[in-house]
Amino acid sequence: MATKPVPPRPAPRLYLATPVVDEPAQLAAELTELLAAADVAAVLVRLRESDPRSMISTIKALAPAIQNASAALLIDGHPDVVARAGADGAHLTGTAAMEEAVPSLKPDRIVGVGGLATRHDSMAAGEAGADYVLFGEPDANGQRPSREAIAERLEWWDELFEPPCVGFATSREEAEAFAAAGADFVLVGEFIWSDPRGAKAALVEIGDAIARAHAGHIRQGQGRRKGRGMTPE
Repeated sequence: MATKPVPPRPAPRLYLATPVVDEPAQLAAELTELLAAADVAAVLVRLRESDPRSMISTIKALAPAIQNASAALLIDGHPDVVARAGADGAHLTGTAAMEEAVPSLKPDRIVGVGGLATRHDSMAAGEAGADYVLFGEPDANGQRPSREAIAERLEWWDELFEPPCVGFATSREEAEAFAAAGADFVLVGEFIWSDPRGAKAALVEIGDAIARAHAGHIRQGQGRRKGRGMTPE
């Protein structure tokens, strides 16, 4: 009996990181426009360090703009305020921070993890229950692997493991490379917000670019079906 061909995996989706939030009302208005213009799966909210009550108020001010657009709202760190703020999950750095936060977040909320310097770290995060792994973000000194090294790590993960993988892109070229390498999501941030044409134009352009890169990847007969979303296990 002939086996059915495996359908190609879906195109990667955008994962948008905010600037450090100073004025939530202004950002909320901008996010409403951005999320209406591009296919954004999730928004990573970067909070300015403050007391928990202030951070919760900031998140609640942003939540309608994000969640009403059917995007997940994740907080960069601060897993202790996720539930109280009504956020969908947290992004954490390193497996130790992730393992500490899992009991308070699972199974209802998303737990993502970055800061994975080695393949062993990545596999440990997956085994510990990460809903996604992030590759390519800068370390504490602002250093990050080459584009080629990040793409190689994404391709390795895509071929072997089930949890989604995210590529941290700092340019259109990186976003395209990571989409072709097998990223399920492409995280974009600072270069979107600083684009002289405006964040909306930049985000739409990147969304189109990763769709084209993915289509070219599929035409070449590469990439397997995953069909995964930015949701908790």
